[in-house]
Amino acid sequence: MSASTTSDAPSPERAPRPRRRHSIAEKIGAIGQNRAAALLLLIATVVAVVWANVAHGAYEAFWEMELTVGLGDIRLDFTLHALVNDALMAIFFFTVGLEVRREFAIGELTSWSRALVPVVAALAGLIVPALLFFWIALPSGYAHAWGVVISTDTAFLVGALALVGPRIPGRLRIFLLSLAVVDDIGALSIIALVYTENFTPLPLLIAAVGLVGVYFTRYLPSGRGPVYATLAIIVWLAFLASGVHPTLAGVAIALLVPVYRPNRRDVEHALDLARTFRQSPNTEYARAAANSLRESISINERLQSAYAPYVAYVILPLFALANAGVELTPEILAGAMTSALTWGIVIGLVAGKFLGVFGSSAMLRLLKIGDFGPGLTLDRIAGGAPLCGIGFTISLFIVDLAIDDEVAQNEARVGVLAASVLAFVVATIVFRVSDALHPDVQTGETLVRPVDPRRDHIFGSMQAPYEIVEYGDFQCPFCLKASGSIEEVRRELGDQLRYVWRHAPLTTQHPNALAGAEASEAAALQGRFFEFERGLFSDQEHQLPSDIVRLAASLGLDVERFERDLTAPEVTARVRDDMLDAEAMNISSVPTFFLNGRRHHGPYDAQTLIRSLQASPEQPATPRADASAE
Repeated sequence: MSASTTSDAPSPERAPRPRRRHSIAEKIGAIGQNRAAALLLLIATVVAVVWANVAHGAYEAFWEMELTVGLGDIRLDFTLHALVNDALMAIFFFTVGLEVRREFAIGELTSWSRALVPVVAALAGLIVPALLFFWIALPSGYAHAWGVVISTDTAFLVGALALVGPRIPGRLRIFLLSLAVVDDIGALSIIALVYTENFTPLPLLIAAVGLVGVYFTRYLPSGRGPVYATLAIIVWLAFLASGVHPTLAGVAIALLVPVYRPNRRDVEHALDLARTFRQSPNTEYARAAANSLRESISINERLQSAYAPYVAYVILPLFALANAGVELTPEILAGAMTSALTWGIVIGLVAGKFLGVFGSSAMLRLLKIGDFGPGLTLDRIAGGAPLCGIGFTISLFIVDLAIDDEVAQNEARVGVLAASVLAFVVATIVFRVSDALHPDVQTGETLVRPVDPRRDHIFGSMQAPYEIVEYGDFQCPFCLKASGSIEEVRRELGDQLRYVWRHAPLTTQHPNALAGAEASEAAALQGRFFEFERGLFSDQEHQLPSDIVRLAASLGLDVERFERDLTAPEVTARVRDDMLDAEAMNISSVPTFFLNGRRHHGPYDAQTLIRSLQASPEQPATPRADASAE
């Protein structure tokens, strides 16, 4: 909330409300999608292991059941196991490809300087495990299966981080997800280049034509969905016929699906249609409003949100059920304990991922290369690095591709399962030790990111002895009130004050706050941040896209450039950076002030702020005291 409030005491005459029983769906929803998906994946794994050990013959017979799909003389014969691994997993890899495409277009990997740390960590996390595995597994004769240890299971990674990670995982989560994206690119490339057999090039020409069609489908005025679906089936069948694993068709298609940030005019048009429907509700207006709202969001993001529940709750659990059924007989366990293949997988995933991810990150930190950001400390990375050793999904997938012998497959699966459990345990221990050594009592009492004129919005001189940093929200009425106090402080202290604004939009309370923050950054690219800030504060009730564009025009900004900048990745990244800083300092209400680098508690009227500034013994550190401010 924007400010703390005190609720009225209940009336003594009022009977207490009976406690409502929550439905099972509500309880599952309260767990969170990431935790629920990881839990379901774990349950499917346990069921597969129990099923394979209680009735191994029935388990094998079920998944080897023959299925035939055909039309006329065209027939495809599948086992149930192949249907899951070749067809359903193509949808999983399709969603992976969508995420990769989004991250490179408008996400964390748009800027090389921002992406450097997770990219280097991911590459080291691919190379070091593969080398360790190759060295340890060489005597087994299966050193060529080094691809088993290179991949990180994103679903388990996110779920495990939610279960055992730090209380404020913001930047660590982004770091690990960005790492997982690069990790996925590496794993998929290796599947295509190393584990493809019986290659036939001609069908790939058909696939290439289909992929060209996928690219140009974006220009169709309507009916794009059926066209995408038809071309996707053709491309998948072509990959299947070529010998290249058909799951990679999903990735190839996803990389050609357009992704973009919503255009403000499209959003405004959708809102106009929604208002028209509200005034005159009928089927035609409802369809037009729904279509306009849907079309304002890129098809990449629509497909991600549409497929994510099916992938998380159906496809991945089915994959685990079909592939994790390893027999754990005394003979197999004894063989695994002495198997170079098993130990190569365990050491490659657990030790190799840790050494690769943590070691490369520590080296970059030591050499001061790359931007880690507040909250992404080495002890946090030390906890996240073992989680990258949960290779599960793609590891089991490559076991099936790289190893033919059933005994060796069982040993490899034992290694994957053991490594995943061990990686989870190690990460839990590291996080708990880190929390014990660095208690969270003083979180947010000190400004985590010193003021930097290269990135901050500053009013006043960098040589000023006093500094106020405000984390605020342009739609918050308390921030509007605080702006008056800041004006009074500036009048009183004059050149002695340096004032800095940072974004902390409370999106749950103020729906347009994030849009206002991004708009102010677009205005800043034309040198008009504080003028735009005052314009937003002067009319908090009108901050829809058309209002924001109108404000830009009234300030004399280049409106065409302004609208183009609104969708620029650097604008989004700039606001998100401030929001992650706020999360790292446990800022949950605005305005929040830091006076001379220390968090201010209590009233924020002008005289209180002045007294606190003058009483503060600490002076903030500044990276470049000679730089000019806005």
